[in-house]
Amino acid sequence: MSEIYPRFAGKTVLVTGAGTGFGAEIAVRAAQEGAKVAVHYRSSKAGAEQTLARIREAGSDGILVQGDIGSWAEIKRMADEVFAAFGVLDVLVNNVGDVSSEQMNWNELTQEALDAVIDIDVKGTLLMTHEFGERMLAQGHGNIVQVGSTVIVRGSARAPQYAAAKYAILGITKSYAKAFAPAVRINTFAPGFMETERLLNREDWKNGRREVLLSQTPMGVIPPPEFVAGACLWLATDEAAHLTGGYMLADGGFNMVGA
Repeated sequence: MSEIYPRFAGKTVLVTGAGTGFGAEIAVRAAQEGAKVAVHYRSSKAGAEQTLARIREAGSDGILVQGDIGSWAEIKRMADEVFAAFGVLDVLVNNVGDVSSEQMNWNELTQEALDAVIDIDVKGTLLMTHEFGERMLAQGHGNIVQVGSTVIVRGSARAPQYAAAKYAILGITKSYAKAFAPAVRINTFAPGFMETERLLNREDWKNGRREVLLSQTPMGVIPPPEFVAGACLWLATDEAAHLTGGYMLADGGFNMVGA
């Protein structure tokens, strides 16, 4: 890993879904860079407590925030809690997303699987952006980073609802980036495959898919989530001050999307 700089010294950051996986690593990385961090979770309380312990080990501090991102009322309550605790929120990372990891083919789609993804990935991301963005606008500054996906580049024969939801996030990002400019910037970060616990336990991953993707990745690695957490947070730094409504890939060269 490269040297870690205090890019978020004195700043406050909220990361959704920070009890596990990529969200936990973004939260810890923000703390290593000097931020106070609000660790959101829905049901992974033990994981969220572990993330908060790691934040404190990194020499920072934070709070736990529990809530269901599928509910606007709960999002409003969470916003009240975060702003009451911190007074100000500099960065929101909308990491929560349902990836339909149990579904292995398009023909396994159910109404429940479709609704779950749309409620969390689309409605949840939109309402988090709306509610927290409005408060950032009122305070005069802020940054929102949506954790998107490279699935929008190629689509997904496995879970079409997941690709559809992640594509919707681009529309949410662009719309609110226009509405909230210039005070609040909003961008989408798209990591490629990362070896999270969830991915490592997927049947297709254990049965040859990892090797196929590895052979098609120029950088030659499927990284752990902490490897790309710093790139995600870069979008919320002053270095990215002229970037809003954007979509940034970090997938080891797998897709190489261009003009």
